[in-house]
Amino acid sequence: MNPEIQARIAAARAARDLSDLARQAVGTTAETTSATERIQRARQLRQMVNGYVDRVVLAEALAGADWQEITEALNRRDPTTVEEEYADAVAEWSAFSEVDAEDEGVQDLDDWYARHREDHDPDLEKPVADLLNRH
Repeated sequence: MNPEIQARIAAARAARDLSDLARQAVGTTAETTSATERIQRARQLRQMVNGYVDRVVLAEALAGADWQEITEALNRRDPTTVEEEYADAVAEWSAFSEVDAEDEGVQDLDDWYARHREDHDPDLEKPVADLLNRH
């Protein structure tokens, strides 16, 4: 499995974790708690969103997307700055060796998706495993 696929799987894991945490936030809406605790929970969600965006950008960069396109998608102005911000991560992930799909938790992600899928979600049985078959 190449580094791009590994990054896409990492992005899928981040999306799953973000979804779980967001659902917990809804579940605690009526909970009596301090302003500090509510703000800290919200900040944790924001940090997870930023991490998800970073994984998606990384996957696109590893797939060969143009930095101008990535920069525009991020609503940023300078492709050189964006490329420099991600250079270390791209280099690190590019050096990853091939690993077995099971080691990456592909089946766990597909099982999670099947359990949480709603009618308006894409009708796929194995959205992450399908990525492996696509490349």
